[in-house]
Amino acid sequence: MSKDAVSHLSADPRFAALIRRVGRPRLNVDRKRGPYEALMRAIAHQQLHGRAAEAILRRFQALYPDEPFPRPESVLATSEEALRGCGFSGAKSAALRDICAKALDGTVPTRRASVRLSDAELIARLTGIRGVGRWTVEMLLIFTLGRPDVLPVDDFGVREGYRVLYELDAQPKPRELATLGEAWSPYRSFATWYLYRAVEEARAQAPVSRA
Repeated sequence: MSKDAVSHLSADPRFAALIRRVGRPRLNVDRKRGPYEALMRAIAHQQLHGRAAEAILRRFQALYPDEPFPRPESVLATSEEALRGCGFSGAKSAALRDICAKALDGTVPTRRASVRLSDAELIARLTGIRGVGRWTVEMLLIFTLGRPDVLPVDDFGVREGYRVLYELDAQPKPRELATLGEAWSPYRSFATWYLYRAVEEARAQAPVSRA
Protein backbone atom coordinates (compact mmCIF):
# COMPACT_ATOMS: atom_id res chain seq x y z
CA MET A 1 0.00 0.00 0.00
CA SER A 2 2.81 2.43 0.79
CA LYS A 3 4.15 1.98 -2.74
CA ASP A 4 0.75 2.93 -4.17
CA ALA A 5 0.53 5.87 -1.76
CA VAL A 6 3.92 7.17 -2.85
CA SER A 7 2.95 6.86 -6.50
CA HIS A 8 -0.35 8.67 -5.92
CA LEU A 9 1.11 11.51 -3.86
CA SER A 10 4.06 11.94 -6.21
CA ALA A 11 1.68 13.25 -8.85
CA ASP A 12 2.01 16.52 -6.90
CA PRO A 13 5.51 17.94 -7.54
CA ARG A 14 5.72 19.33 -4.00
CA PHE A 15 5.04 15.94 -2.48
CA ALA A 16 7.30 14.24 -5.00
CA ALA A 17 10.24 16.39 -3.93
CA LEU A 18 9.52 15.80 -0.24
CA ILE A 19 9.23 12.06 -0.79
CA ARG A 20 12.60 12.02 -2.54
CA ARG A 21 14.15 13.74 0.48
CA VAL A 22 12.61 11.70 3.31
CA GLY A 23 11.93 8.35 1.66
CA ARG A 24 9.02 5.96 1.95
CA PRO A 25 6.36 6.54 4.63
CA ARG A 26 6.77 4.79 7.98
CA LEU A 27 3.45 5.06 9.81
CA ASN A 28 4.60 2.65 12.57
CA VAL A 29 1.12 1.22 13.09
CA ASP A 30 0.85 -0.53 16.46
CA ARG A 31 -1.12 -3.61 15.49
CA LYS A 32 -0.85 -5.20 18.95
CA ARG A 33 -3.03 -2.57 20.65
CA GLY A 34 -6.77 -2.28 20.45
CA PRO A 35 -8.90 0.86 20.63
CA TYR A 36 -9.43 0.54 24.38
CA GLU A 37 -5.73 0.61 25.26
CA ALA A 38 -4.99 3.28 22.66
CA LEU A 39 -7.65 5.58 24.11
CA MET A 40 -6.49 5.03 27.70
CA ARG A 41 -2.94 5.90 26.71
CA ALA A 42 -4.11 8.92 24.76
CA ILE A 43 -5.85 10.32 27.85
CA ALA A 44 -2.62 9.96 29.82
CA HIS A 45 -0.73 11.89 27.15
CA GLN A 46 -3.17 14.78 26.83
CA GLN A 47 -1.50 18.13 27.59
CA LEU A 48 1.64 16.47 28.93
CA HIS A 49 5.18 15.94 27.71
CA GLY A 50 5.70 12.38 26.52
CA ARG A 51 8.08 11.43 29.34
CA ALA A 52 5.71 12.69 32.02
CA ALA A 53 2.81 10.79 30.50
CA GLU A 54 4.82 7.57 30.29
CA ALA A 55 5.81 7.91 33.95
CA ILE A 56 2.14 8.20 34.89
CA LEU A 57 1.30 5.18 32.76
CA ARG A 58 4.03 3.13 34.44
CA ARG A 59 2.59 3.94 37.86
CA PHE A 60 -0.89 3.17 36.57
CA GLN A 61 0.12 -0.21 35.18
CA ALA A 62 1.98 -1.04 38.38
CA LEU A 63 -1.39 -1.06 40.16
CA TYR A 64 -2.26 -4.18 38.15
CA PRO A 65 0.88 -6.36 38.12
CA ASP A 66 -0.93 -9.45 36.85
CA GLU A 67 -2.44 -7.78 33.78
CA PRO A 68 -0.54 -6.91 30.56
CA PHE A 69 -2.63 -3.73 30.42
CA PRO A 70 -5.26 -2.83 33.05
CA ARG A 71 -8.63 -4.37 32.18
CA PRO A 72 -11.71 -2.10 32.20
CA GLU A 73 -13.34 -3.87 35.13
CA SER A 74 -10.14 -3.62 37.17
CA VAL A 75 -9.86 0.12 36.59
CA LEU A 76 -13.51 0.67 37.50
CA ALA A 77 -12.87 -1.16 40.78
CA THR A 78 -9.89 1.11 41.58
CA SER A 79 -10.35 3.97 44.00
CA GLU A 80 -10.19 7.59 42.89
CA GLU A 81 -7.37 8.11 45.36
CA ALA A 82 -5.27 5.39 43.70
CA LEU A 83 -5.78 6.83 40.24
CA ARG A 84 -4.96 10.32 41.42
CA GLY A 85 -1.86 8.89 43.08
CA CYS A 86 -0.60 7.82 39.65
CA GLY A 87 -0.72 11.44 38.53
CA PHE A 88 -4.08 11.57 36.78
CA SER A 89 -6.14 14.70 37.28
CA GLY A 90 -9.76 14.43 38.31
CA ALA A 91 -10.86 15.09 34.73
CA LYS A 92 -8.53 12.43 33.34
CA SER A 93 -9.61 9.93 35.96
CA ALA A 94 -13.24 10.50 34.97
CA ALA A 95 -12.30 10.07 31.29
CA LEU A 96 -10.50 6.80 32.01
CA ARG A 97 -13.53 5.46 33.86
CA ASP A 98 -15.83 6.43 31.00
CA ILE A 99 -13.59 4.68 28.48
CA CYS A 100 -13.68 1.57 30.66
CA ALA A 101 -17.46 1.67 30.96
CA LYS A 102 -17.82 2.16 27.21
CA ALA A 103 -15.42 -0.72 26.54
CA LEU A 104 -17.54 -3.01 28.67
CA ASP A 105 -20.81 -2.01 27.01
CA GLY A 106 -19.32 -2.39 23.51
CA THR A 107 -19.17 1.27 22.51
CA VAL A 108 -15.39 0.96 22.34
CA PRO A 109 -14.96 -1.97 19.96
CA THR A 110 -12.29 -4.61 20.07
CA ARG A 111 -9.69 -4.45 17.35
CA ARG A 112 -11.47 -7.27 15.54
CA ALA A 113 -14.88 -5.63 15.82
CA SER A 114 -13.50 -2.29 14.61
CA VAL A 115 -12.85 -3.83 11.20
CA ARG A 116 -16.60 -3.79 10.55
CA LEU A 117 -16.87 -0.07 11.32
CA SER A 118 -16.06 2.79 8.96
CA ASP A 119 -13.85 5.71 9.94
CA ALA A 120 -16.93 7.92 10.27
CA GLU A 121 -18.72 5.37 12.46
CA LEU A 122 -15.74 5.06 14.78
CA ILE A 123 -15.39 8.83 15.05
CA ALA A 124 -19.09 9.20 15.88
CA ARG A 125 -19.02 6.44 18.49
CA LEU A 126 -15.79 7.29 20.24
CA THR A 127 -16.13 11.07 20.40
CA GLY A 128 -19.15 10.51 22.61
CA ILE A 129 -16.78 9.36 25.35
CA ARG A 130 -15.70 11.83 27.98
CA GLY A 131 -12.33 13.41 27.17
CA VAL A 132 -12.11 11.87 23.69
CA GLY A 133 -12.13 14.35 20.80
CA ARG A 134 -12.04 13.91 17.08
CA TRP A 135 -8.26 14.35 16.86
CA THR A 136 -7.69 11.54 19.38
CA VAL A 137 -9.85 9.19 17.33
CA GLU A 138 -8.11 10.20 14.12
CA MET A 139 -4.73 9.35 15.67
CA LEU A 140 -6.17 5.98 16.71
CA LEU A 141 -7.45 5.38 13.19
CA ILE A 142 -4.04 6.09 11.66
CA PHE A 143 -1.53 4.73 14.16
CA THR A 144 -3.48 1.92 15.87
CA LEU A 145 -5.91 0.65 13.25
CA GLY A 146 -3.80 1.54 10.22
CA ARG A 147 -6.60 3.22 8.30
CA PRO A 148 -5.05 4.66 5.10
CA ASP A 149 -7.32 7.59 4.31
CA VAL A 150 -7.52 9.87 7.38
CA LEU A 151 -6.65 13.57 7.30
CA PRO A 152 -6.76 15.33 10.72
CA VAL A 153 -7.53 18.82 9.42
CA ASP A 154 -7.67 20.32 12.92
CA ASP A 155 -4.12 19.21 13.67
CA PHE A 156 -1.73 22.17 13.91
CA GLY A 157 1.16 20.09 12.60
CA VAL A 158 -0.76 18.96 9.54
CA ARG A 159 -1.86 22.50 8.66
CA GLU A 160 1.65 23.82 9.31
CA GLY A 161 3.09 21.08 7.14
CA TYR A 162 0.87 22.18 4.29
CA ARG A 163 1.91 25.81 4.79
CA VAL A 164 5.59 24.86 4.73
CA LEU A 165 5.30 22.47 1.81
CA TYR A 166 3.51 25.00 -0.37
CA GLU A 167 5.45 28.01 0.95
CA LEU A 168 2.38 29.89 2.12
CA ASP A 169 2.23 32.87 4.47
CA ALA A 170 -0.56 31.33 6.58
CA GLN A 171 -1.92 27.90 7.35
CA PRO A 172 -5.06 26.79 5.53
CA LYS A 173 -8.24 26.68 7.60
CA PRO A 174 -9.46 23.17 8.47
CA ARG A 175 -12.37 23.27 6.03
CA GLU A 176 -10.09 24.51 3.25
CA LEU A 177 -7.54 21.79 3.98
CA ALA A 178 -10.28 19.15 3.89
CA THR A 179 -11.15 20.25 0.38
CA LEU A 180 -7.52 20.45 -0.75
CA GLY A 181 -6.81 17.05 0.76
CA GLU A 182 -9.43 15.32 -1.36
CA ALA A 183 -6.75 15.09 -4.05
CA TRP A 184 -4.71 12.81 -1.78
CA SER A 185 -7.50 10.28 -1.20
CA PRO A 186 -7.41 7.30 -0.71
CA TYR A 187 -4.01 7.82 0.93
CA ARG A 188 -4.60 10.82 3.19
CA SER A 189 -3.01 9.10 6.21
CA PHE A 190 0.22 8.88 4.25
CA ALA A 191 -0.11 12.52 3.24
CA THR A 192 -0.53 13.32 6.94
CA TRP A 193 2.73 11.52 7.73
CA TYR A 194 4.56 13.49 5.04
CA LEU A 195 3.14 16.81 6.22
CA TYR A 196 4.54 16.08 9.69
CA ARG A 197 7.91 15.40 8.06
CA ALA A 198 7.71 18.74 6.23
CA VAL A 199 7.44 20.51 9.59
CA GLU A 200 10.38 18.55 11.02
CA GLU A 201 12.47 19.34 7.96
CA ALA A 202 11.68 23.07 8.23
CA ARG A 203 12.60 23.12 11.91
CA ALA A 204 15.88 21.36 11.23
CA GLN A 205 16.76 23.91 8.57
CA ALA A 206 15.71 26.96 10.61
CA PRO A 207 18.64 29.16 11.69
CA VAL A 208 19.52 28.94 15.36
CA SER A 209 18.97 32.26 17.09
CA ARG A 210 21.83 33.44 19.28
CA ALA A 211 21.17 35.67 22.27
